Amino acid sequence: MFQISKFLKGKKFKVVTALIILFLMVFYGLWNIVSGGYDKQNKIILTLKKVIPSKLARQIRDTIFIIPDLKERNRYLELVMRKHDQGLDGEKFSEKIFSSEIKKEKFLLKEFFIPFDRLDLRLGWASTKNTLKKHYLEIIDDKILLISGSGQMVYFDKENVFKNKLNQTNLPNNLQKILKENKFEPMGIRDLFVNDKKIYISLYFKNSKGYSMNVYVAEINYQRLNFNTFFESNEFWNEWTTRTGGRIEKFGEDKILLSLGDGATKNAPQNENTLLGKIISIDKKSKKYEIISIGHRNPQGLLYIKDLNLIINTEHGPKGGDEININYLKTNFIPNYGWDIASYGTDYSGEDPYKKSHVEYGFVEPFKNYTPSIGISEISYVSNYTKGADSRLFFVSSLRAGSIYSIQTNANVTKIINEDRIFFPQQRIRDIKYDEKNNIFFLLFDPIPSLGILEFKK
Repeated sequence: MFQISKFLKGKKFKVVTALIILFLMVFYGLWNIVSGGYDKQNKIILTLKKVIPSKLARQIRDTIFIIPDLKERNRYLELVMRKHDQGLDGEKFSEKIFSSEIKKEKFLLKEFFIPFDRLDLRLGWASTKNTLKKHYLEIIDDKILLISGSGQMVYFDKENVFKNKLNQTNLPNNLQKILKENKFEPMGIRDLFVNDKKIYISLYFKNSKGYSMNVYVAEINYQRLNFNTFFESNEFWNEWTTRTGGRIEKFGEDKILLSLGDGATKNAPQNENTLLGKIISIDKKSKKYEIISIGHRNPQGLLYIKDLNLIINTEHGPKGGDEININYLKTNFIPNYGWDIASYGTDYSGEDPYKKSHVEYGFVEPFKNYTPSIGISEISYVSNYTKGADSRLFFVSSLRAGSIYSIQTNANVTKIINEDRIFFPQQRIRDIKYDEKNNIFFLLFDPIPSLGILEFKK
């Protein structure tokens, strides 16, 4: 009898302990989910998120977790107020060390205020109210140029990132005049690019024909920028969408590349009679274009590597299936990357109408796909990478995952050798540029928003 009692007590203790541990895990997971600060790639929390409806999560946040949630919101709003009060100073407000997940490499991240409107994450990433709150950056020799989603531009001396203030200067432009004269309703800038002393921007807009995308160009002038039409896509879609593309990149000596999303238009990416869902090259003098690749959904990252003569693009999948695609430019046919027939993702409705294999249906397989989605954005080539003479290093930025993904490939970029990840809690990384001279990365974070300077730590 004593032995049975002892056994039952021992078993009861184990059950109670297990329940306490489970409760703490669920509590921790719930807090991370409702606070929005969780690692969106964490498998345990993702599992909890699947069984906890978004509406219930919001109710829990606004009741059980209302006090810690208010504290977190107050901390965030204090930063936003500090940003507003300091104007164009561009104060440094944070400096932290981060480690990569696998190699445990150390990185120093410094954050500076920039004078643009913040992305309101509580409205959701696809809210139309956030369409003018997506910002971009570019390196111009010894200066850094920033543009807001609404067209405001500032610049500062690159060396200021090693000080406590950026000391930004407003750069007037004629974008509002262009919008007014053409009766365009602005939907947002979608990229900023500099080449041969010219500044290019892609502009997402709405007019009487629907939604569309144009590219404008201006000579570099730090007194005022006067933009003129460089390229009109003449493609229109009916409803507002985030699937616009809009990245611009150099292509050889006389051309630029432009990515165009599918405009949420069914079958358009597979139709060569429309530019939707395509990457095109545009001659800088004649303005004539050529389709470079088809079958794209929303290509938000674009990179051309001259010595290999290849194009890398990163693009958003549906729910899952974010992709890194490579165009080796060694064949006479136009490569087709499969959208909207093949994808490793699914629809947000839960339906899955897509073929999984790409190659079996005549499409190019992704060089890399991410499922669950990371909210992939831009890709940057680390040209100073010297740890492997026969390899190359790329940094891929992400919105949803709030991370930089490092991808080391072989010299010809045909095989991935190593991968790693640097996670920045509660961040969304819109843009990334590598500064070869100083061996640092410029990051554009959505939430405050802020400019991040990422350095390798020895």
